[in-house]
Amino acid sequence: MKNALLLLFLGTFLLATPRASSPRAKTAQAAPAQTGAAQGTPEGGMAQGDRKPVVVELFTSEGCSSCPPADALLKKVETEQPIRDAEVIVLEEHVDYWNQGGWFDPYSSPEWTQRQQEYVSKLKGQGAYTPQMVVDGQREFVGNSIRDAGTAIHEAAQRAKAEITITPEASVQGDTQHFDVKVAKLADTESKEDADIWLAITEDGLVGDVKAGENAGKSLQHAAILRSFHKIGGVSSGKESSPFEANPEVKFKSNWKKENLRVVVLVQGHKSLRILGAASARLAG
Repeated sequence: MKNALLLLFLGTFLLATPRASSPRAKTAQAAPAQTGAAQGTPEGGMAQGDRKPVVVELFTSEGCSSCPPADALLKKVETEQPIRDAEVIVLEEHVDYWNQGGWFDPYSSPEWTQRQQEYVSKLKGQGAYTPQMVVDGQREFVGNSIRDAGTAIHEAAQRAKAEITITPEASVQGDTQHFDVKVAKLADTESKEDADIWLAITEDGLVGDVKAGENAGKSLQHAAILRSFHKIGGVSSGKESSPFEANPEVKFKSNWKKENLRVVVLVQGHKSLRILGAASARLAG
């Protein structure tokens, strides 16, 4: 690989992470048959030197015995940011189809299952499975594959991205917060399609103490678990495109810890599902 830090990243993980068997069937599990003032720190976009935002989504479950190594990999990538030219923004999405296996995953949602199915359809996958990692909406592979993750992130960081800014308003009203979101024109990106703009809330620092199922007795450390995901608008490509501005309201649930939350904005191709831009802002409290 061209990037020396990428090689170092791969080598570190190969030593620190349990090695997965090479055959796909042994490293992934198919979906089972179904019967205040909060101060935000803008991150993402083009603000961090030459780093470009790369979105890494992991479809996982606390009920899947193959998932903990993938969860650990995602968390390490998020916290260490080991790829020099990439600012990695991660989304840990817990699917709900493992809830029939003896353990109900408290972070699971049918919405994330549906999002996985959309990727499976677009990327011509062999069906839903866990752990499945998707990089910038275009590359999918078994989520505990260190080498695939490093290569896909590095390659995604070479593509042009729309510039995004997220600015929190100074006041908080109860459990709500407004953010000013601005997205530059898409004309300079490699995609010429219309795009959807999504706003997500993620939460770090969550631990799952699993009492039953395949991971019974384990304490699972999670990365940025996806809490909510809503479309806030759209933007057109080409010469007639114009910047997008919005002031969406974010509602926080009482069991979310604000100091561990991020607001993430994604610009995603409507048809291709390619991530055309991304940014995140962490709340201070």
